[in-house]
Amino acid sequence: MADKCSEGLLNGTVPGEQGKQNKSVKRGNWGNQIEFVLTSVGYAVGLGNVWRFPYLCYRNGGGAFMFPYFIMLVFCGIPLFFMELSFGQFASQGCLGVWRVSPMFKGVGYGMMVVSTYIGIYYNVVICIAFYYFFVSMTRVLPWTYCSNPWNTPDCVGVLDGNISSRAALNLTHLLNTTQKRTSPSEEYWRRYVLDLSDDIGNLGEVVYFTATFPYVVLTILFVRGITLEGALTGIMYYLTPQWDKILNAKVWGDAASQIFYSLGCAWGGLITMASYNKFHNNCYRDSIIISITNCATSVYAGFVIFSILGFMANHLGVDVSKVADHGPGLAFVAYPEALTLLPISPLWSILFFFMLILLGLGTQFCLLETLVTAIVDEVGNEWIIRRKTFVTLGVAVAGFLLGVPLTTQAGIYWLLLMDNYAASFSLVVISCIMCVAIMYIYGHRNYFKDIEMMLGFPPPLFFQICWRFISPAIIFFILVFTVIQYRPISYNDYVYPTWAISIGFLMALSSVICIPIYAIYKVCRSEGDTLLERLKNATKASKDWGPALPEHRSGRYAPTFSPSTESHLEVQPLQPEKGRGEAAAASPVQGSNGSAHSQDSRL
Repeated sequence: MADKCSEGLLNGTVPGEQGKQNKSVKRGNWGNQIEFVLTSVGYAVGLGNVWRFPYLCYRNGGGAFMFPYFIMLVFCGIPLFFMELSFGQFASQGCLGVWRVSPMFKGVGYGMMVVSTYIGIYYNVVICIAFYYFFVSMTRVLPWTYCSNPWNTPDCVGVLDGNISSRAALNLTHLLNTTQKRTSPSEEYWRRYVLDLSDDIGNLGEVVYFTATFPYVVLTILFVRGITLEGALTGIMYYLTPQWDKILNAKVWGDAASQIFYSLGCAWGGLITMASYNKFHNNCYRDSIIISITNCATSVYAGFVIFSILGFMANHLGVDVSKVADHGPGLAFVAYPEALTLLPISPLWSILFFFMLILLGLGTQFCLLETLVTAIVDEVGNEWIIRRKTFVTLGVAVAGFLLGVPLTTQAGIYWLLLMDNYAASFSLVVISCIMCVAIMYIYGHRNYFKDIEMMLGFPPPLFFQICWRFISPAIIFFILVFTVIQYRPISYNDYVYPTWAISIGFLMALSSVICIPIYAIYKVCRSEGDTLLERLKNATKASKDWGPALPEHRSGRYAPTFSPSTESHLEVQPLQPEKGRGEAAAASPVQGSNGSAHSQDSRL
């Protein structure tokens, strides 16, 4: 009996009360808790960990990037991750539906959809490249092992290359480095064969060739091999040693913030979407801690793998670690393949590694697709579109494919880097900041803390309350200000982007952020009220259907209420009027001689 009572309490019921339905039949729910955690880990732990984190760390001076990265993780990443999970789980709605909490800020949800669209477009291309490497690995000798291929240049120096002239040139590295740069076969394969890079972002050229325990096994194999290579320690020390002059650079902090949001998936809308399929009383606080720490630990682990290989490559080529490879998003397609050539049965490990990249990419891409589809279906909300969700999914997927085609041209890597730096960087930070302010200060922090306590059985810890109200918005705001002050246009190695390309980048960044003020103005104009202040109050006030989705969970201030006028007209009618009047007369009390009242009905 005690077990049943405790089970009932956990499900939001009280002993003796009929068990509440803790799942949505219409929208559906996760089958079990493990399913949600693994999907969330697959969404958060993606290509951003083994592809984007290492190249941002490399570009920003190795250890100089780690310090702001962990600061941003503790005071912004984990708190905002928990906020988005609890937000979606409480309302059981996607990134648009949750803004019933304050309808004027629904533009934040539209901004999340735009960001997810941009990321989905170029994420597809990265997955495509992983597919390409996966298939070309099905050979006896990996094509980036030696420098004897048609696409190689005289500057190429391979670790396993038996070319005598290359060996002789290696002995004169100090002399040669003053006039030319030595390159590895993996970098030349990436730049000269896979990308077939054009000379300008406007020169598209032609479309080039078709481009949750398993990842850790592959990374561990590469890590063990990497740290045993000569020069690996130099790369790891570069990774761990901060360059204090770069820590004062706002660009480093901005990149750290964007990487936290990018890696954890904050402001994409995906966290809200996935959490909306949770059961109402799921412990999303515990989930947020587990998933976010797992995610960032994976990034740091992948960094050790990358920088041990970079240290080896630097030692082999006779150059500094900071100059050994591509500083752009292609770093993972240079350093990892280089390490694969040094493993026994290298084609097998190459196949496994790029299969891992494909799985990591698809896990995130599926969630990005689901974010857009769920937002559309929830927004329309009728039975017609729910029955045709498959066609909505197909339409979104086809549109994303067509928009990604320009990124497969010879100038594709320029566009990919442009989208990564503008569409999925600045806007993520702005959207997160506005979301935090809207929930804490417009809806009200006390209301939100009560909502979480109603859902989880306990209020959010004090640390998260302080971060949500003060620390996270303040850190994000200052990073935005200093990033604008110290702004510098992006470049790709020696290529400097033209002004028109930078302008397109800013337009992409603004296209998601501009949704917020545009929708706010629209909502204020459509709201009731005689004055602007009244319209603002009505536009920011939570709508009547805000709260738990299932009636069983709508208790307290979310419980249905009746107006006094309605209740005064309610009259209880007996099922058998005549019998009721007879029983009432029989049960009427009579006055006794001693002044006491006695019932004529012996049963009373």
